[in-house]
Amino acid sequence: MPSAKFDFYAEIKMDGLAVSLIYKNLFLEVGATRGDGKIGENITQNLKTIEAIPLKLRMPEKKEVEEFLKKFDQEGNFNKKKLFDFLDNPRELEVRGECFMSKKVFESINKIETKAGREPFANPRNAAAGSIRQLDSNITATRHLDFFAYALMTDLGAITHEQTHELAKLFGFKVNLNNVYCKDLLEVEKFHAKIMKEREKLPYWTDGVVVVVNNNYVFDKLGVVGKTPRAMIAYKFPAEQATTVVEKVDWQVGRTGALTPVATMHPVFVAGTTVTHATLHNLDEIRRLGLRIGDTVILEKAGDIIPKVVEVLSRLRTGKEKEIHPPTKCPVCGSLVEKKEAASREGKSVALFCTNKNCFAKEKERISHFVSKKAFNIDGLGIKIVEQLINVGLVSTPADIFSLTKGDLEPLERFAEKSAQNLIESIENSKKITLARFLYALGILHVGEETAIDLANHFGNLEKIKKASLEDFNAMPNVGEVMAQSLWEWFQSIKNTQLLKELEENGVIIENPKVRVAGKLQGLSFVFTGELTSLTRDDAKEKVRVLGANTPASVSKNTSYVVAGTEAGSKYETAKRLGVKILNEAEFLKMLK
Repeated sequence: MPSAKFDFYAEIKMDGLAVSLIYKNLFLEVGATRGDGKIGENITQNLKTIEAIPLKLRMPEKKEVEEFLKKFDQEGNFNKKKLFDFLDNPRELEVRGECFMSKKVFESINKIETKAGREPFANPRNAAAGSIRQLDSNITATRHLDFFAYALMTDLGAITHEQTHELAKLFGFKVNLNNVYCKDLLEVEKFHAKIMKEREKLPYWTDGVVVVVNNNYVFDKLGVVGKTPRAMIAYKFPAEQATTVVEKVDWQVGRTGALTPVATMHPVFVAGTTVTHATLHNLDEIRRLGLRIGDTVILEKAGDIIPKVVEVLSRLRTGKEKEIHPPTKCPVCGSLVEKKEAASREGKSVALFCTNKNCFAKEKERISHFVSKKAFNIDGLGIKIVEQLINVGLVSTPADIFSLTKGDLEPLERFAEKSAQNLIESIENSKKITLARFLYALGILHVGEETAIDLANHFGNLEKIKKASLEDFNAMPNVGEVMAQSLWEWFQSIKNTQLLKELEENGVIIENPKVRVAGKLQGLSFVFTGELTSLTRDDAKEKVRVLGANTPASVSKNTSYVVAGTEAGSKYETAKRLGVKILNEAEFLKMLK
């Protein structure tokens, strides 16, 4: 559209959950999540607990309407007939906006979660999403969520996006008062720079600015790619960085016995929180960085969440820095440590492992992994509760979790009658699990989510996996010798065989995957990167698996396709370098059809 006038409306990108509100005859009738863009979750009762969401539309006074029209109804820039029709007969109005949690409330909620022995929320978006989906609306009410409206889906005569925000205010909705009209891209840049500078002072988290073509007609004419409008873009901020000094490096023991180096640093404020620790992953990462204790480093938060050391400022060394020496004994149980080659779909690296099979740290992490969200997903069983149950002798293996009773829990610190009952119900509800999630929960060395899915689909049931030979595992696609050996040894172990038996006896029910016939994508492999708009990445992976394809985690020269969504990462660059075919979301969806 070469002759179109492009002006813009710039909004702060809220870190929350998009919802849709439908009002009929002025009253809120339905509130739902965005879902897959077509079907969302009905969360009406929970949304009604949010003070910023009106239960009844506010009808603007005559003077307010006149002032609005005076500002916008110039030279046909507003269709006032549609507005007057609605004011005379307000049958239905759909409003979209963002539910979010303020920084102050987020910090308060996490203090409560930590004190109760539960895992704190990783970020305000997760906290808001978890709060809004509560089965009990009384819990949602205690989370003190907020709401900003950003779009009217009902046509009330608005010609521009700016007008929809002003209309939303007229009908009683909160809008973000920091959002601005921008006559050109230069003003967009100034707004982006302003918010980036002020973001720490804002009462909510944001990671960028949403820029929208202001004219609604031009917006529609520009069309969409997949489900993403061409006339809208998220203009994100670069990852916030800070410098600090590494004071020491400790080694934490994980569920497999692997020792992970964690840096303790001089406290530094970055991306909204004070950071004192950052994982260094493994020995290879320490060597790649050239890190020493006492070094000044550049720290950033990946996705504004996870602290990461990205660079060592070696020119600032004083000569007092110390080399990082890997431990020869386990920091928890004192057993000898051995070096092993750790294999994953991303490659190989050298890792340190505790040789004590009964190390307390291993058991704690192993059981925490077993109950985690991507495994058995037992709500309320955080790492502190797991540690408490191990310490008092109620749990020594994952199977013991399913034999717990309300009477076991009530005498313990952090528990009362209600909380004990809630945990027992959560355990009971988790007993039915898919084979893939069950295999992932077992915490087998080198076996992540993707491998667990491959195992489930390849063998079809647990009995066949238990009877599989080393050659059977080696014959699987995407399973190398190291991983095959780990799988075979795990299922040959008498201790592990006993665990599987106890899990079955304690009521765990495993759902086998559906039998899949050879599909049109048989033999192909798809790697996904970036964010898809019409479906989640997990859903996309499941769709191609149903059609016979594999979904490895990393890109290689043998990869058939890389599907790139918005904000595609390093896999996109690797695909370009290797000459792997790259599909956008629209092309991918067309291939599925």
